[in-house]
This record gives sequence, C-alpha cells and structure tokens, in this order.
Amino acid sequence: MDPVGQVLVIVLLATLTYAFIEAPAAGWGSPATLGCFAIAALALAFLVPYELRRAEPLIDLRFFRSTPFTGATVIAVCAFAALGGFLFVNTLYLQDVLGLSALHAGLYTLPMAGLTVICAPLSGRIVGNAGTRVPLLVAGVTMAASGLIMTGLSADTPVWQLMAAYVLFGLGFGMVNAPITNTAVSGMPRAQAGVAAAVASTSRQIGQSLGVAVIGALVTSAVAGPFATGFPAASHVGWWIIAGCGLAIVLLAILTTTGWARRSAARTAERLAHAPDRTADAS
Repeated sequence: MDPVGQVLVIVLLATLTYAFIEAPAAGWGSPATLGCFAIAALALAFLVPYELRRAEPLIDLRFFRSTPFTGATVIAVCAFAALGGFLFVNTLYLQDVLGLSALHAGLYTLPMAGLTVICAPLSGRIVGNAGTRVPLLVAGVTMAASGLIMTGLSADTPVWQLMAAYVLFGLGFGMVNAPITNTAVSGMPRAQAGVAAAVASTSRQIGQSLGVAVIGALVTSAVAGPFATGFPAASHVGWWIIAGCGLAIVLLAILTTTGWARRSAARTAERLAHAPDRTADAS
C-alpha cells in the first residue's frame, strides 16, 4: 500500500475537478478557485518526488520514459475527456433545448453506442494484424470530424447532421480503446505489463472526469440569456475542445508508432528489467 501517494492523488484530482466545476459560479479569479488550483499544484509537486523515492510507488514514474506508454496515457485522457464532454453537452442539448424526454434522447444516441459496440472488437483485430497506428488514426480523425460537425450547432440543426456526428463519434470511440492498452504495454517487461495497463485504465477515468468538468464549466459559463436559447451557441466551445482532442489523438498516433518511439520503449523496458530491487535497497 502507498497511502501517502493515494492521498496526494486524491487531493490533486479532487481539487482540480472541483475548481473547474465551481469556477463559472465562483469566478475564475476568486480565492476559492485559485486556492483549489494552488492545492492541486502543491499535491503534484509533492507527489512526483515522493513517488520517485518510494520503494513500491503507487505510480512508477519510470514508465513515462517510454514514448508509447506516455502517448497511450495522453490518448486515454483525450479520448475519454471527449466522451465525457460529448455525453454531457449532448444530453443538455437534446433534453433542455430540443425538449426531448430522457428515453427519447437516449434513442437519439443509439447510433453512437451501436458503432462503438461494433467497432471495438474490429479495432482489436486490426491491432493484432496491423498494429495500433491505423485504428488510432481512424479514431482521431472521426472524433475530430464529429466535433467539427457540431461546432455550428443550433436549435434548428437537422437530425441527419446530429446522426452523422453521432455515427462518427461512435466509430472513433470504438476504435480507440484496444490500441490504448496495446500501446501502453508495448515493449514493457512481462512483470510490468499489468501495472502499465492499470495506469492506462486509470487515465481513462481521469480523462472522463476532467472532460465533464472542463467542458461543462466552459460551456455553461458561456450561456447568455435563457438556457434553452443560449445553450446551442455556448456549446460551440465544447465541441471545438472535442475536435481538438481528436486531432491530438491523430498526432499522438503518429508519434507513438515511430521507430524512435519504439526504441524509447525498448530502452525503458531494459532499464526496468535490469534496475536494482528498490524494495531491497529500501530495506
């Protein structure tokens, strides 16, 4: 167990998320908001050196010397931040702007869910046969395209345009999961593969939490006038962020699959395999 590391991570994520959620109401420059950001920064400043010194750290920071591992972590954050923002903003639009019931709004998003279900196993097959670059590129391009389609959202946006955005996002999100895990464990020693996959999985949850907090805060703070009439235009900033997350995935897909990236993973694996036993040193 690493209770100090756990507490520092909890403080970091809780204060950061809380600051983003409460900032629109409290003010971005308010003492409460700035205080939360300061506490988050302090938690991070203590966490990094503490984990580097610990014999059995909660997060082994040596993993981040591997470009594919670091890239997979960032891709996971971007993909799930886009998902969290997409679901949050889209739900408010369908129910509060178009006036749909919760059931009717859920039916609208079935194309996204259906494409995710179909493309997830297909992505795994592609990764097994051709590597991670192709599904990551497809994921990034389609998620970015979905966000771009929605940047012109209005109360009168035709249903076919919504469906096109939902289909593209479902296709991209279905493609992104398998290569995240594969990229994270690529080149890692067998003994470290489980930990590497766990960090990638945790990054997904962090991304979704921050996506809802950041995109939700920016969108709701931009609403002018009555919510139902002001929300569509205010949501544009959220869709631009989602499109940016898709473009980030495209760039990271290229970066993490280069020869240079693979060599960095091999060097990291070699260091981890031949590193002295930190537990024995500590004892």
